[in-house]
Amino acid sequence: MFKKILIANRGEIACRVIKTARKMGIATVAVYSEADRDARHVALADEAVFIGAAPSRESYLRADKIIEACKSTGAGGVHPGYGFLSENEEFARKVELEGITFIGPKHYSIAAMGDKIASKKLALDAKVNTIPGWNDAIETAERAVEIARDIGYPVMIKASAGGGGKGLRVAYGDKEAFEGFTACRNEARASFGDDRVFIEKFVEQPRHIEIQVLGDAHGNCVYLNERECSIQRRHQKVIEEAPSPFISEATRKAMGEQAVQLAKAVKYQSAGTVEFVVGKDQSFYFLEMNTRLQVEHPVTECITGLDLVEQMIRVAAGEKLGFAQTDVKRRGWAMECRINAEDPFRGFLPSTGRLVRYQPPTQTMESALPVPEGGGVRVDTGVTEGGEIPMYYDSMIAKLIVHGVDRGDAIARMREALNGFVIRGVSSNIPFQAALLAHPKFVAGDFNTGFIAENYPTGFRAEDVPHDDPLFLVAMAAYVRRLARERAAGITGQLPGHAVKDAPELVVVVLGADGRHAYHDVQVIGFDAGSRKADVRVRTPKGERHFAIQSPTKLGEIQVVGTCNGRPFTAQIERGSAKNPLAIRVAHNGLAVDTMVLLPRAAELYRLMPYKAPPDLSKFLLSPMPGLLADVVVKPGQVVQAGERLAVIEAMKMENILTASQDGTVSEVLASKGESLAVDQPILKFA
Repeated sequence: MFKKILIANRGEIACRVIKTARKMGIATVAVYSEADRDARHVALADEAVFIGAAPSRESYLRADKIIEACKSTGAGGVHPGYGFLSENEEFARKVELEGITFIGPKHYSIAAMGDKIASKKLALDAKVNTIPGWNDAIETAERAVEIARDIGYPVMIKASAGGGGKGLRVAYGDKEAFEGFTACRNEARASFGDDRVFIEKFVEQPRHIEIQVLGDAHGNCVYLNERECSIQRRHQKVIEEAPSPFISEATRKAMGEQAVQLAKAVKYQSAGTVEFVVGKDQSFYFLEMNTRLQVEHPVTECITGLDLVEQMIRVAAGEKLGFAQTDVKRRGWAMECRINAEDPFRGFLPSTGRLVRYQPPTQTMESALPVPEGGGVRVDTGVTEGGEIPMYYDSMIAKLIVHGVDRGDAIARMREALNGFVIRGVSSNIPFQAALLAHPKFVAGDFNTGFIAENYPTGFRAEDVPHDDPLFLVAMAAYVRRLARERAAGITGQLPGHAVKDAPELVVVVLGADGRHAYHDVQVIGFDAGSRKADVRVRTPKGERHFAIQSPTKLGEIQVVGTCNGRPFTAQIERGSAKNPLAIRVAHNGLAVDTMVLLPRAAELYRLMPYKAPPDLSKFLLSPMPGLLADVVVKPGQVVQAGERLAVIEAMKMENILTASQDGTVSEVLASKGESLAVDQPILKFA
């Protein structure tokens, strides 16, 4: 067994590997870039080695620096995590040549599965179901159209070296096939230095279901059930779960056995994932094999009780698997939400900056430790409060994982955990995750990979957030206001006749973005300071609604827990918003409202306040996100047309091209190339 290993990665996966190594008594070495000097994985490891500047090509992608760090620290093994060099065959080979153990598959297995065309041929030879298609590189767009016609539309055009949604298009006709081939080829050349493109049949209403496999150096290989990964946005997974609510036992067994056949065909030694596309009739076809640990591996750990990182380390150390296929368990239901630093209400644009507040929900499960019998909540993260979300890497803040007795229990636990996840300073996709979990089709298990595109065709808006009882948020605002009055009444030295008094009659004003506010008459009665219990009555056209609320949470804490009408809840409440410092903001189940809680006379006067419209910014090009201004492609005096490219912003490994929304003339350039931009910072002014 290793005495010391190096983790060639950063963020949550580096922290995750460190936890298992610590459990196994193995010392750890972290590597870090300039941007990660104060990162959590650096603090957790036993040693840390600086490897270069912030951009990953100058640090985490530098195989020579990582190998040198292994040598200088005496690390006997290197765990690559996922991303960066994890599926780089050349890196794995160099590590092995240096006498260091690569904690992952052998370089020849990575090579065999890393090329989509070669891997598909291997899968055919291993008698694994493959999608009908043309498996050789296609030379011209005209030939691509001919092949697409022969296969039959719709077809999927894919770059051989593609990944992460890059170099991929779906074509429903000749024109789309011609244009899609050209676009894929250009994208693949730019992103991967490999412009080979192939075409295969596009499976309609497809599900993305993957099988976790685990093999050792002694010829043993097992499958650890499946993961349902169909909830995707632009080919990036958003919610993963295990098991799948869709496939039958027979399909599960057939997929698992074929995955093992493929793994054995490439002499696979480690944890790996065989991805399948599954049709609505449960027909399944090999998609690709990921020769590394997956982001979503925790859901498999929850239902099987296995620590996959530990298994990878043991296999790399030469140990045999300690169990057979018949020993693999499937207990309960697990779900994972990827909590990303992005703004769902601004087209999911990246959101970088400092984590002013970071308070995850209470954890009852921990990675690398046994899964509790009754399930629980787990948070895998690489950040801490006060830390920075840098623009150089991916947008993941944390992975929120829950385990329940069944799927309904897992969904309920996840919704409650999201309610308690406090993130301030950067935007997060938590409201979007909450909306997905509440969607009737998701709850019913009726979805495929097109679910998000079909249900949110114009993007995600505030009005897309469902809530089973918005008046609960009104009642919570009144309850918190009553708590604040109680505290104010206890302040000593108040002038006689001017002391703070109880005011049961209140009006909760839910502030509308356009000045159209909603007014709710509310009574807070029966308040008990000891038990912090109150009966909040909200008048509606149909009569009174009663909310018996009790909460032990202290004023000023954002995360509020308690009971309402006897049922537990978790919500987030804070004073002040960006637009109104006197507002009380209440958030629950993805819905957030800004409220003013006023006495009836104050509410009357508030109705008379004129609405101040925001300034007209239509003559400016504003930065939609924080990032680096990579290029400004226009000059003062230049006439531009709608759709024309104006500027490029880099953030979180993505280039975001800003285009003109209408015809016009550039009058002034307000930001310089290379400048770091804030959200809504002006870049250009139009005449």
